[in-house]
Amino acid sequence: MTRELSNGVVHKVPADLRKILTKDKQAGKIWQDLTPLARNEWICWVTSVTLPVTRKRHVQRVRTELREGMRRPCCWYGCPHRTDKPVSPSVQNLVLNKKLIKRKE
Repeated sequence: MTRELSNGVVHKVPADLRKILTKDKQAGKIWQDLTPLARNEWICWVTSVTLPVTRKRHVQRVRTELREGMRRPCCWYGCPHRTDKPVSPSVQNLVLNKKLIKRKE
């Protein structure tokens, strides 16, 4: 039986994250207690990486860090996909710099 998990503001819970949060009842309960915005940031943090190995680590870290009491990803500049508010200039700079670095690689 798959337990229903709440989504974020913009993002839906991806299958890999849903699987681990469903298996770990404590982490799943904490997930349900998060605000939609906090859930959205965790989801975006997981889905924004490009390498599969990094994504797997991020999914594992969500579970671990929720259990350790973290409510949002550490050092995350926030989801750039939100349309309900403008992206701050500092986040725009971070995203732009990240794109420029990827082009150089």
